[in-house]
Amino acid sequence: MAEIFNIDEVFEIAEQIERNGAQFYRKAAALFETSRAKSLLMDLAAMEDRHEKIFKELRQELKKKAGKQDSYIDDEPAQYLKAVAGGCVFPINTDPSERLKADESLQDVLHFAIEIEKDSIVFYLGVREAMPEELGRLDISQIIKEEMRHITFLSDMLHKI
Repeated sequence: MAEIFNIDEVFEIAEQIERNGAQFYRKAAALFETSRAKSLLMDLAAMEDRHEKIFKELRQELKKKAGKQDSYIDDEPAQYLKAVAGGCVFPINTDPSERLKADESLQDVLHFAIEIEKDSIVFYLGVREAMPEELGRLDISQIIKEEMRHITFLSDMLHKI
């Protein structure tokens, strides 16, 4: 029997991923005294805040379009998203900032941030695959591209340090 998954739940997970990312960057920023490191990390937190807002807006738009009917996806994309929701792919219910230690170097933070961004992309690729075209697939693609830019930016920062 095929798995079914409510698209509203998918956006709820996406919002949580973005909140986790923003919290990670803010906590990491607090570890550093240099304004450059703080500014970099706070800018990344603000980007994650914007992503969360986009997902909230998409979620509301979906509710309007779907009306009283719930929108479900099924088959492989749903099975994948269920695995993500259950923490099998990466732990979405775990605050990544809890892994930060007071003596973290900026390099360590950036390496971990790249891993977080990669995990987000993997999830959003599954979301995009599952999304009906008319319900926001293009918006998901734009977020994936921005997460890729985050990785490029973080990698560039690592090479500069």
